[in-house]
Amino acid sequence: MAEEAQGKPALELVQADGADGSCVTFVLHNEDHTLGNSLRYMIMKNSEVEFCGYSITHPSESKINFRIQTRGGLPAVEPFRKGLTELVDVCQHVLSKFEAGIKEYKAQKEAEME
Repeated sequence: MAEEAQGKPALELVQADGADGSCVTFVLHNEDHTLGNSLRYMIMKNSEVEFCGYSITHPSESKINFRIQTRGGLPAVEPFRKGLTELVDVCQHVLSKFEAGIKEYKAQKEAEME
């Protein structure tokens, strides 16, 4: 949070000069393996993605370097956005199922008490 207060963005885009947008490294601040591995999985399901991987620069730094390389000139930002959207959808689905399970469990326990 202190970094955000200083104006540091949560996401940076790193691209070589003169390179097209099909090979990009995203720097995600204040993130770790939890987001890195799940996002990598979601993005690798896209058949137009040639490479997707991430690394944590150092254990004392809370940032990951997330690299995407695509085929056919597809901008790497597109599968990145799609992967984030799909990951949010999966998380929402899991959350709704979890909450429904809790509600069902509580209703069952109340029925047993009566």
